[in-house]
Amino acid sequence: MNRMMRTPQGGLIDRTRPVRFTFDGVAYQGCDGDTLASALIANGVHLVGRSFKYHRPRGFLSAGAEEPNALVTVTRGPGRTTPNLRATQVKLVEGLTATSQNRWPSLTMDVGAASGLLAPMFSSGFYYKTFMGPSWFGPNVPWKKIYEPAIRRAAGLGDAPTEPDPDTYAQYFAHCDVLVIGGGPAGISAALASSAGGARVILCDEQAEMGGSLLAEDTARIDGLAAVDWLVRALAELTARPNVRLMPRTQAFGYYAQNFIGLNERVTDFDAAPDADAPRERLWQVRAREVVLACGAIERPLVFPDNDRPGVMLADSARVFLSRYGARVGEKIAVVTAHDDAYRAALDLKAAGSSIVVVADLRAQADGPLPQAARAAR
Repeated sequence: MNRMMRTPQGGLIDRTRPVRFTFDGVAYQGCDGDTLASALIANGVHLVGRSFKYHRPRGFLSAGAEEPNALVTVTRGPGRTTPNLRATQVKLVEGLTATSQNRWPSLTMDVGAASGLLAPMFSSGFYYKTFMGPSWFGPNVPWKKIYEPAIRRAAGLGDAPTEPDPDTYAQYFAHCDVLVIGGGPAGISAALASSAGGARVILCDEQAEMGGSLLAEDTARIDGLAAVDWLVRALAELTARPNVRLMPRTQAFGYYAQNFIGLNERVTDFDAAPDADAPRERLWQVRAREVVLACGAIERPLVFPDNDRPGVMLADSARVFLSRYGARVGEKIAVVTAHDDAYRAALDLKAAGSSIVVVADLRAQADGPLPQAARAAR
């Protein structure tokens, strides 16, 4: 492990419990509490994929479910291969085996990158007429048998598994008065308020731990308590209430008529020693009287050429990797922003030992307390 990219302290990982894993056949070591993404960043790995069309190198953009680039295939044994998982959502467990996708023969030496040389010929939508006909063997035969399979191989995602799936799956139906989607501070507050009067409440969150943004928060205070202390107290209070069901590792994927919600609960995925009798996943079909959407906020990226290249990352995600996982995203960092919050990321990264070479603000003026603190830190 590159110890220089792993901070000596801080975050929610357990540095006393190392976790071994492989990525593209190379052995690495992370810590208990890491995701695959944070462990790779702690080891100095940023190249994790290739773009679909021109096979350009791609790196991590975010730290959460919105990650568009770091799609990997995870293998857990015969028949247990899952493609197209976001590395930011893959919990690190002992012996995890992950591979990159959409490259040949390797991630660093991808033959498909040669297509970039022909970019002027491959304008957007060029295939709509280029691959029409001839119809000598019937309508659309060349497209179905030649062109489409070739384009699919060149621009596809992960390969679908071919072996029988040995796992079992379950489905459940549930009713509640209030379904809260999102286990961050807003969702937890909504669950506390709703359940206080006796309402039946389900609180779900796609992460393995409830808390949302509070899991990477080390300065904020709620009700006079440090954010983490408030989180522990609130979750304990919800757990003690018989009318509340807490559902971590559960993603709401569909909102249908009359407050009918589809939930996907990952039961044994990424468990080091999964229960052989438990289903791998549960499909929950929930009918709720009221639904609270507390899904949090996603930082909006700046759009510019090559903004998907390794080393370009959302500022708040860089702070999450540092504050929650103890992983620095780089040694020398340039911060480009249009709001004050990115100054917070710059200050935290500097305090962790990274060099902030510049903070470029698109606004004409930035005079809030965070920009002032950045100036004071030179």
